[in-house]
Amino acid sequence: MRIGVLTGGGDCPGLNAVIRALVQRAIKTYGWDVLGIRHGWSGLLRDEVEPLDLKAVSGILPRGGTILGTSRTNPYMQEDGEALIRAMLKRRGLDALAAIGGEDTLGVALRLHQAGIPLVGVPKTIDNDVNGTDYTFGYNTALSIATEAIDRLHTTAESHDRVMVVEVMGRHAGWIALEAGIAGGADMILIPEFPMGFDDICEAIKRRHDRGKNFSIVVVAEGAQLADEHGRSFSVQSERRDAFGHVRLGGIAPALAEHIEERTGYETRYSVLGHIQRGGSPTAFDRVLGTRFGLAAADLLHARKFGRMVALQGTEIRDVTLEEAVGTLKTVSPERYNMVRVFFT
Repeated sequence: MRIGVLTGGGDCPGLNAVIRALVQRAIKTYGWDVLGIRHGWSGLLRDEVEPLDLKAVSGILPRGGTILGTSRTNPYMQEDGEALIRAMLKRRGLDALAAIGGEDTLGVALRLHQAGIPLVGVPKTIDNDVNGTDYTFGYNTALSIATEAIDRLHTTAESHDRVMVVEVMGRHAGWIALEAGIAGGADMILIPEFPMGFDDICEAIKRRHDRGKNFSIVVVAEGAQLADEHGRSFSVQSERRDAFGHVRLGGIAPALAEHIEERTGYETRYSVLGHIQRGGSPTAFDRVLGTRFGLAAADLLHARKFGRMVALQGTEIRDVTLEEAVGTLKTVSPERYNMVRVFFT
């Protein structure tokens, strides 16, 4: 058997752990040939491939990013994209694919599977919002980075009697903001799932200061929805869209900081963590999870269980259909968010 592996969407720590484990299982256990496809789906359209042997994946476990490169390419936005992929698979003699990515990458994988192309999926997203799996690799590393940043900002906020607004990743799901906010002792956590008004935010900060606390930490997800005094929804995004139609987010922290300072009179600063959350070496958790996913993906291919995605459920590695994985996003439930509301009062 001859298989191809690709990484699509945003990079994140743990991708190389998946690649390494998949290649080792494919070669050592099953005796397969493995080709690495460069830059996600773009590599299938442009015929950018390279052989992956044991030497190629040696030493990559602790490395961040992906040795294969990645992109946000949508082959269905290109004329005859599916036909080009079929032609490349035939030309390279590839029997099946392993696609490592988030909602968009796996959405393309589902369409290709439905068109008869044999493949399996591996969930990858910083935001931890892929359905069907309890955790995705990369999330734990981003969570750890965000928590450390909040810890560091605590000291400067307290020293200067400031409000600090910390913007973290989270387009549609607020998992990083929620759990980093809890771990970092944030006084307010704002996430996309539950819009909050400026008045409520500022009143909560004032109550805290009235109790003698002269600083506050506000953690906000980049996709958080805020409302002004007239109830109008407020978010920050650009007009630019990627290949999957997503607007570019970012900048909600400075806008929120400005509103807080204007309405409360408290000196307010902000910090946008941005791509820092994606970079660097993966945590031990993400290395182990990525390794388990890579091994399981190879096993799925061997069993010819195409159209499925490996998943972590509890402590066990399972597999679910791609339809289940991309049908809906895994978002923060009201119960989980209500748990932290005690810190907002």
